[in-house]
Amino acid sequence: MSLLLRRLKKSFREPDGNPLPIINIDHFELKQAEQVALVGSSGGGKTTLLHLISGIHTPDSGEVIIDQVNLAGLGEPARDRFRAMKIGYIFQTFNLLPAFTALENVLLGMSFSGQKSNRAHAIDLLDEVGLKHRLSHKPSKLSVGEQQRVAIARALANKPKLLLADEPTASIDSRNQNNVLRMIRDVCKEHHVTLLLVTHSEEVARQFDRVETLSDFNKPEELLATASK
Repeated sequence: MSLLLRRLKKSFREPDGNPLPIINIDHFELKQAEQVALVGSSGGGKTTLLHLISGIHTPDSGEVIIDQVNLAGLGEPARDRFRAMKIGYIFQTFNLLPAFTALENVLLGMSFSGQKSNRAHAIDLLDEVGLKHRLSHKPSKLSVGEQQRVAIARALANKPKLLLADEPTASIDSRNQNNVLRMIRDVCKEHHVTLLLVTHSEEVARQFDRVETLSDFNKPEELLATASK
């Protein structure tokens, strides 16, 4: 699945009512099955960018084109359907539902697409991330690293063509960090999934052939300068 961002702009309102530009990207592109690390400092707009790409947020202007579909031009229900069927998202905070087991969390991820849940596929995914022996455990009974693996399995539940990963190794120790990162990349390679992983870690970024720095092509200060004239 290819991704193209063109003239993408997003601002939020500060408490005093003034606009706070976060995203101003003229052009950014990913090819199908490409794996890219996007490096940026905390508060630099990485999560906002992923929310725009996934359709969780809509831009003030510009285009988010995924396989020739301009996601920014769709209404909210259509964006939700597109995201559920085409995009996997690994949240930094995992966002697992505490009342449900590892298997149930993955099955719930499937249900959002409107398709019938596939228990065998969910079990296979959890086995692929090394958690077949933890299917019936709720998040509170899992280590942080195990919770992260459930989140990875859930993100892949609907066989997405694009996987967005928001600081997926930030909450785990360095020893498990490399294992989780390798797992994400191997699964994406096996299933021909395009991967955009955002991180502030140079160690993580060094493991990718293509590394982009967000500040190199995101220029929100230019919007701020224009607004102040």
